[in-house]
Amino acid sequence: MDVGPQLRRIPAVDLDAVESDPRLVGLIRDEIERNGPMTFARFMEVALYDPESGYYRAESARPGRGGDFLTAPEAHPIFGRAIARHVEDVWRALRRPNDFTIRELGAGGGALAEGILAGLAADGSDLAATVRYRPVEVEPMRLDELRDRLAAAGLADRLEADDGAPIVGIVLGNEVLDALPTHRVIWRDGRLREVFVGWRDGDFADVEGDASTPALADRLAAEGIELADGQRAEICLAVDDWIAAAAAGLRRGLLLLIDYGYPAAELYDAARRRAGTLAAYHAQQVHDDPYRAIGRQDLTAHVDVTVVERAAARAGLVHLGTTRQGSFLDALGAGELLVELQSGPDASLQAYLEARSALVRMIDPGAMGGFRVMAFGRGLPGDVTLRVFD
Repeated sequence: MDVGPQLRRIPAVDLDAVESDPRLVGLIRDEIERNGPMTFARFMEVALYDPESGYYRAESARPGRGGDFLTAPEAHPIFGRAIARHVEDVWRALRRPNDFTIRELGAGGGALAEGILAGLAADGSDLAATVRYRPVEVEPMRLDELRDRLAAAGLADRLEADDGAPIVGIVLGNEVLDALPTHRVIWRDGRLREVFVGWRDGDFADVEGDASTPALADRLAAEGIELADGQRAEICLAVDDWIAAAAAGLRRGLLLLIDYGYPAAELYDAARRRAGTLAAYHAQQVHDDPYRAIGRQDLTAHVDVTVVERAAARAGLVHLGTTRQGSFLDALGAGELLVELQSGPDASLQAYLEARSALVRMIDPGAMGGFRVMAFGRGLPGDVTLRVFD
């Protein structure tokens, strides 16, 4: 999640005044009282995904200009327009199949779906008339919003319900992996300890204990990671199953993932990230207290790119490349798309400046431009080259 410069005009919210969802607090507290301190991964799962009160199950969408964080598709349609060119490249690499499908995991309210489909049409792609779009979203209300959005844009005929069957095309996930429930650990006196969630003095608190599973130490050992004494870190064991499921849904084509993260050696570098990367987002503000505004703030941790690449390999996918979002968008001609906005039917100085500001944020290495773009293929011709990884 990223806070764009255009959002700094929004008055800051007093985070201390934002109350937690009382039902969620009760659920988590009762589980702790029954079973003892819970893993942070379990806490994050309930806080974000509880069917009734979880953060991502709210009536109002969380991302967006008026929400808690701003992703690239919501920042400006130019992001989806650029992705559409990559979709076209993959379709051509697959020899232009008639049954080409885009499955978007974590599709939200449809900002990226609209950008891609409108981009294919604007580029005059033959794929625009036949592509099928299958959104996958944990909250059904978001799917209703997506259908309404595509209908308003005249793109509803491209939409179809997802049945989970393997597709020929692209499986796409933009800023999804960072929100998977993660464990928290700390290296203390020569051994790995886990940071659990306990209930103390009427509030949630960190509680250190023996690791809940040997898989945590095994993950670090497999990556050759040695934490420094007192160093905190996050280990997301859920990535492996998530990647396996995403790969199982791809018969031929590409798994494309965009998220913020680092290879393991950088992610766990004690000199730069001694306190870990866990962050909370509310009303375009970021802080590090996961026990504040429970159910009303997002929780994220940086993605371990090394784990993603290894999980994809185990799932039978071929790693086509990993690059930065800035380079990715540049290779797809995002700058050309910006120039086109100056002469389009809706051209105006204000629209151009808004698009330029958004694009600058998308390609800035210190902002969204530093996000990782990871591509994994299955069944692609051996001689295929994609311009973003050429």
